Amino acid sequence: MTQEPSREQWGTRAGFLMAAIGSAIGLGNIWRFPAVTYENGGGAFMLPYLLALLTAGIPLLILEYTLGRKYRSSPPGATRLLARPAEAIGWWQVAICFVVATYYAAILAWAVRYVGFSFDQSWGEDPEGFLMGEFLKVSDSPGEISTFVPGVAWPLIAVWLVVLAILILGIRRGIERANQIFIPLLVAFFLVLVVRALTLDGADLGLDALFSPDWGALGDGGVWVAAYGQIFFSLSVGFGIMITYASYLHRKSDLTGSALVAGFANSSFEILAGVAVFATLGFMAAEAGVGVGDVTSSGVGLAFVAFPQIISEMPMGALFGVLFFGSLVLAGLTSLISIVQVVIAAVEDRTGLRRVPAVLVVGGAIAVVSTILFSSDSGLHFLDVADHFINQYGIVLAGLATVITVSWVLRRLPALQENADATSAIGLGVWWRICLGFITPVVLIWMMIDSLTGEFEENYGGYDTSFLLWAGWGVAAGALAVGVVLSLVRWRRTPVAPDEPRPPQDRTTQGSR
Repeated sequence: MTQEPSREQWGTRAGFLMAAIGSAIGLGNIWRFPAVTYENGGGAFMLPYLLALLTAGIPLLILEYTLGRKYRSSPPGATRLLARPAEAIGWWQVAICFVVATYYAAILAWAVRYVGFSFDQSWGEDPEGFLMGEFLKVSDSPGEISTFVPGVAWPLIAVWLVVLAILILGIRRGIERANQIFIPLLVAFFLVLVVRALTLDGADLGLDALFSPDWGALGDGGVWVAAYGQIFFSLSVGFGIMITYASYLHRKSDLTGSALVAGFANSSFEILAGVAVFATLGFMAAEAGVGVGDVTSSGVGLAFVAFPQIISEMPMGALFGVLFFGSLVLAGLTSLISIVQVVIAAVEDRTGLRRVPAVLVVGGAIAVVSTILFSSDSGLHFLDVADHFINQYGIVLAGLATVITVSWVLRRLPALQENADATSAIGLGVWWRICLGFITPVVLIWMMIDSLTGEFEENYGGYDTSFLLWAGWGVAAGALAVGVVLSLVRWRRTPVAPDEPRPPQDRTTQGSR
C-alpha cells in the first residue's frame, strides 16, 4: 500500500488568519453593508448586527474551523466522516462554490476595466447608460445570448489566469502569500479612501444619515433578519470555505481565538467601508441638493453607476476611482481564490489528483463556463438572478442543513466543543451549544420563511417567471441535485478519520481502481 502524501499546511497562524479574513472581506462588505445599515435603523442596526455576530457568525466560524481541522478534509470528506449520508451536504457546498465562482469573477473583470475607465471618466455624463449599453451591451431579452462582449471577456480571462496561477502554487506559497500581499494593500487603499471621503463637502451629511440611530426600527423583525443575513453572507460561512481552509491548519491551532479575530476584523472593515461609502454619498447629495436617501444604492448600482458619477464630480476623482475599483479587485480576488479552492480541494481529496492537474482541469472548467456565460450580452441578467437564488436558497439552506445535522440529528456539538477547547485559549462554554443548537437554526429558518414570503409576492427583479425558473430556481435546485448525485459516486479514495489506520479495502473502493 502506497503512503498517502501529507496534507499541505499553512506556514503560520497569521497566514491562515490573513486568508480567512481575505475570504470574508469581499464585495458584500463594500457595497452591501452600508446600504443594509442605512435601511435598517442606521446606528441602531449595530445592536442586532453585533448580537448576530456573537450568536451566529462566530459560532458558525468555530464550527467550520473545528470540522475542517478535526477531519482534515474538504467539505465532502469532512461531512462524510460525520455520517455517510451527510456527504451530500459537502458536495452541495462544492456545487454552490462552482456557481458562485463563475459570476463572482465577472464582477472582478468589470472592476478591472473600471480602474482604467477612472483615469479619463470614460463613462461620460451617463454612467448607467455607459454600463448597460456601451460596456456590457445588456440584452433586452434576459437569457437570450446574441452578442459576445470582448471588453468583458479579456479582463475576465486575465482574472482567471491570476487566480489559477495563485492556486497552482498551493496553500503556503500561493494562497497564503497572496493574502499577505493583498490584505495589507486593500486596507491601505481603503484608509486613503476614507481620509479622502471625510474631507469632501457634505461628508458629515452622509455619516449622519448612516449612523443616526432609529431605535424604533429594532421593533421590526425584518431588521433582525437583515442583521443575521448580513453576518451570514459576509463571513464566508455556509458553503464550505472555512472547512476547507481549516483543514490545512496545524493540529494545535487556536480555533476560538482565530474565529474571534477573523469575525471582528471582517466587521471592522465593514464599518470602515460604511464610512467611506456614506461620506462619499453625502458629497453627492450635497452637490445635487437632495437628501442622502435619494442617492443611496447598493450592489452593482452603487459601484458601477453611483460612484462613477461621484468620481466625475469630485476633485482628484481619477485617484479616488483607481483606489475604489482597485479595492474591489483586491477584496474580490481574495474571496474568489477561497471559493475556487473549495472545489479544487474536494476533487483532490476524492480523486487523488495532484494540485496542478486539479487546478488546470477543475479551475479551467470553471473559468470556461464563467467566460462563456458572462462575456455575453445576457451576462448581467444571469449574474443577477443566479446570485440572488444561490445566496438565498443555496448558501443559507446548506448552512442550515449543516447546523441541523451536526446539532439536532447527530448531536455532535459536545464532542466538537471538546475538540476546539483542547487547543483554544478561550473555552467555548454552554453558550456555543445554545447558539448552534437553537439560536442559529431558528434564525436561519426565519430568514428562509421571510425570504420566500417576499419571493412569491412578486417576481424577483421583474423578470419573467420562465427565466427565473431555469436561471434562478433551477440553478439553486441544480446545485442540491449535483450534491446528492456526487455523494453517491464511488470515488477512488475514501476519507478516513485522522490518526486511524486506513482499511486495506472497503466496499466503497471495490472495483474503482
